Amino acid sequence: MTYSQEVEHMCVVKKGPNHGPAPIPEEGKWVKSKEIVDISGLTHGVGWCAPQQGACKLTLNVKEGVIQECLIETIGCTGMTHSAAMAAEILPGKTILEALNTDLVCDAINTAMRELFLQIVYGRTQSAFSEGGLQIGAGLEDLGKGLRSQTGTLYGTLAKGPRYLELTEGYITRMALDENDEIIGYEFVHMGKFMEEIKKGTDANEALKKVTNHYGRFDEAKKYIDPRKE
Repeated sequence: MTYSQEVEHMCVVKKGPNHGPAPIPEEGKWVKSKEIVDISGLTHGVGWCAPQQGACKLTLNVKEGVIQECLIETIGCTGMTHSAAMAAEILPGKTILEALNTDLVCDAINTAMRELFLQIVYGRTQSAFSEGGLQIGAGLEDLGKGLRSQTGTLYGTLAKGPRYLELTEGYITRMALDENDEIIGYEFVHMGKFMEEIKKGTDANEALKKVTNHYGRFDEAKKYIDPRKE
């Protein structure tokens, strides 16, 4: 260790009590973390790129400092999906410090990793008070049946009003309007369930009928419109 001349000439003053770091909650325990291996937890975070053209929601399940599971969900930029494919290979097996300093191909994913790192090392994880933490595979539970991201795509103009394109229930096929042309419901196709039916060998038209449903006062509508064409 190299010291400056000023420090070399200083006398020694003994250090008093050393209590170490404040404990943080991790998987049902209070942990005084000093090393990366002291960090465990599952949490989510959101990142964005510099032009804010796209965003990434990243979910990590960390055990003893090492990423065991990741879920990468992107929106808004076509290139991000391919970046996410690469990041899904890169992240598992890395320590959270390695991952923080690894190029995850897309800046939105890098930013999400930064935000998650801060949450995890400060003990602000989703599993902070879950004894033993969450099992590997818990990241998929956010996706629900059909394993599709929860997305909402809505569009509106002052001149023509709102258009529902996709909601949590699924892909919107028709909007239901009342006599005042106000929305009172919608018809949707659950795409995850639709693909599951197709994989089972169900005829496509029959499968479509099985997974098509509606919400609201759909049957009372005076008019139905295709939000993508009308």
